[in-house]
Amino acid sequence: MKKRIILTLISILAFANVQAEPAHAGFVGTYKAKISQSRDLKNSQDEIKKVFVKQDDYTNSHNLKKLSEIYADNFFNNDGFNKKLYFKLIEDTWKTYPEIKYDTIIRDVQIDGDYATVQTFETSFSIAHEKSETIEAYGELRSYANSIYYLKKFGDKWKIVSEQVLSEKSQLKYGDARFIKMDLTAPRVVNSGEEYTASLSLDLGENESAIASIDKQLVIHPLEKPDEAFRTLIGENELERVFRANANNINEYATASIGIAKAEPYDETRAQVYVSGIAFLMTRVNVVPENKFITEEDENAQKTK
Repeated sequence: MKKRIILTLISILAFANVQAEPAHAGFVGTYKAKISQSRDLKNSQDEIKKVFVKQDDYTNSHNLKKLSEIYADNFFNNDGFNKKLYFKLIEDTWKTYPEIKYDTIIRDVQIDGDYATVQTFETSFSIAHEKSETIEAYGELRSYANSIYYLKKFGDKWKIVSEQVLSEKSQLKYGDARFIKMDLTAPRVVNSGEEYTASLSLDLGENESAIASIDKQLVIHPLEKPDEAFRTLIGENELERVFRANANNINEYATASIGIAKAEPYDETRAQVYVSGIAFLMTRVNVVPENKFITEEDENAQKTK
């Protein structure tokens, strides 16, 4: 009996050894494959990050030709602008603000084979200079945007094939307006044809007053000039306006134009009032297209879930 048990144990051990060898080989092979995949993923992430380093380098040096090389020829953004129009707008911006500087922070990189999505936070800053026969003014342009870039690998190169701007704010301030805290808020996303409110707030000093207008513009080219109706800000220095989003599935900008007035004593009974600054603010409102293929039955079914 004892011998039989020993033989049985030997058989089990021998069987285990035979089975263990390929299992061990399979484990090593799987481990090596995971290391290789991890290395490939890390390399791809590094290559994609280099694309955005180049993007900042080329935009800050105003190298349109090199910048164009990291964008695919079939590029489109979420405003419906193709590569040709997109780069025309970039070139126009550089001509208007020759000192503009850009900075991009990468927040997330996701890769799926030959496709990738990159979430970014982007800022830009420039000195603005306006000169005419009657006035010469210096100002500042500041912009902030949260975006998602979509990339595709062409051979051994990653290129940008699309861009979606999730949120965006721009402020152009001249004179004393540069030192006044102000903000234009609007919803980041609205449904096609839906009402929304754009609100302007200013932090004015005791001897300052302001007039302002709020309007909206469709994100098209060229931009349409808004119909401005200026109002005096009173009370809490706030102004609101209700809009209805367009039904053409086009993204919009809520816009505000502001004039700052300052009062200084002229003599014992009079004060001198003069315009000390102006500002222009823009906030993006993305319009969600209406899906006209959803039937009433589908809508009712969604509501009951």
